Amino acid sequence: MTPDEAKARLATTWVASRAFVSRHRIAVGVSAGVLAVLVLLFVWLADRLPISQALEPLPNRAIILLDNQGKPFARRGAYKEAPVVIGALPQHVPAAFLSTEDRRFYSHIGVDFRGIARAMRANSRAGRTVEGGSTITQQLAKNAFLEPERSWRRKAQEAVIAVYLELRLSKDEILARYLSSIYFGDGVYGLGAAARHYFGKAPEALSIGEAAMLAGMVKAPVNLNPVDHPKAAGARARLVLEAMVATKAITRQQADTSGKVVVRTTRADLPVGGYFADWISPQVKSAFDGPGYGEVRVTTTLDSRLQRIAERAVANRMKGAAKVKAGQVALVAMRPDGQVVAMVGGQNYRQSPFNRAVQAQRQPGSAFKLFVYLAALRDGASPDDLIDAGRITIGGWTPANYEGGEGYDLTLRDAFAQSSNTAAARVWQTAGGPAVVQAAHDLGIDSPLKADDATLSLGTAETNLLELTSAYAAVAAGKGPSFPHGRPFKSPPPQAKLDPGQREALLDLLAAVVQEGTGRAARLSQRAYGKTGTTQDHRDALFVGFTGDLVVGVWIGNDDQTPMNRVVGGGLPALIWRDVMTGGLKAGLIAKDRAPRPRFEPGPEREAEEEFDPERRVPRWLRRILGL
Repeated sequence: MTPDEAKARLATTWVASRAFVSRHRIAVGVSAGVLAVLVLLFVWLADRLPISQALEPLPNRAIILLDNQGKPFARRGAYKEAPVVIGALPQHVPAAFLSTEDRRFYSHIGVDFRGIARAMRANSRAGRTVEGGSTITQQLAKNAFLEPERSWRRKAQEAVIAVYLELRLSKDEILARYLSSIYFGDGVYGLGAAARHYFGKAPEALSIGEAAMLAGMVKAPVNLNPVDHPKAAGARARLVLEAMVATKAITRQQADTSGKVVVRTTRADLPVGGYFADWISPQVKSAFDGPGYGEVRVTTTLDSRLQRIAERAVANRMKGAAKVKAGQVALVAMRPDGQVVAMVGGQNYRQSPFNRAVQAQRQPGSAFKLFVYLAALRDGASPDDLIDAGRITIGGWTPANYEGGEGYDLTLRDAFAQSSNTAAARVWQTAGGPAVVQAAHDLGIDSPLKADDATLSLGTAETNLLELTSAYAAVAAGKGPSFPHGRPFKSPPPQAKLDPGQREALLDLLAAVVQEGTGRAARLSQRAYGKTGTTQDHRDALFVGFTGDLVVGVWIGNDDQTPMNRVVGGGLPALIWRDVMTGGLKAGLIAKDRAPRPRFEPGPEREAEEEFDPERRVPRWLRRILGL
């Protein structure tokens, strides 16, 4: 073609183009406008869309909680592993997902119009939605960049983002992002985490059957969870295997030999909650906060052996609790240094995760008298001092006795052991309200206390069981305040030693409760120390005490504060306490101590007397008559 001919043809084409534009100026204008909008939209997406978001770790890593023996007992938080690399996976792994989710993945542009048409026909014939038309790219756009919403507007956004992703990324990069971010149920995100969670292996090691089961879960991650719904998951996996045969990803023989899959539930069987786990999780989260792949394994102070003993004791004793109108129970067990080793926050965690050991603020009743009597001991009193236990009125308030303690002259020991309310009120009046509040604070009580409220002597100020038990732990340790904790301290907080004489006197009082007072149901084969507590109208019943190197607090009551049928601290709570301590001693989990001391011990002179001494064999009244 000569230059003149080329110029002539170009001129002809130009004239024809102008004529076409002139005749279809509206259509051309609209097309140009749409193209301009798309260009601007893609430029905006390039600037605003975080294209690698699907590959990023979750805001907080999953946490595996370990007991003090290093054994896992709970898991918390969502779990995501590092992104997968398509080239590193066996061919059957991505093929399992492509066979069921997007067979034309490598040939469409992000939106599969043939797939949409096929889905519309299938749904129309079925009269309901039985098939979706979204491509893997659209699913990635939806999961990674859009809010969960069902609307045509959202569908349009999904399609636009899908096309944009196809222009920016390779097919393998899109597939890797998809597989690394989809949800597999049970708090698990991404293929890497799912392979480890359900099969205990890396995604590169997945078998054909395992890959088919994971691919089948994408449709309904909760209902097709192989741990909770093994039959449904297995049936879905077989459908995936058939799809893989249909797409020639595997042979019929491979499909027939890959149907049986064993789920390894080492991680999946771990509960995601529990009273202790719920309590410790905020402390753990603050220490290991921040994004990251994988999971963090955190050692706690929980002793799973004592936890089982505590749960068994609670379950056995609460079987007949409905007869006495007792609906709930809480228990805390800790070492004297504040390490919490067992916790029961209610009868059934699944029915009620509310932790009554930590979250319930209840009146401690007479269990608060520990601080009242400590204030008296600091004021110079001793267990053998006499106290008037008769009727008393303070500011118009006249206490009555609910757990015994009748009489007018009792030693402090007997008044404490018999839980005399009138004696406690008089001790409070003598020692002073501020001294009582200070004694409580020194042992670890942080709940608000009113120093000018005389009813405080009977435990009317609300506290929680964890706090109260930790205060008793301070007495066991001989230093306070006590700091209950679920993770080992790197450096223990400062504490002040209790006065040795005052602590010895407190131990004397607490031992008297168990040996001859209101806590006799808690007697053990070794020395035990504790205090009962019963609130007005039997709304709360408690027993808190220690033996060896274990401190345990037990509470029984109703969430709505309705009265129980004469349940007292020396009843069910003391029995549960004794069962825990007995089980712990038998298992060797509690330090051994000496046998309880008898209240009245013979003096050394009398022990040295001859066996035939008439003063030992003849009653005192008869000796006076005979002049002996």
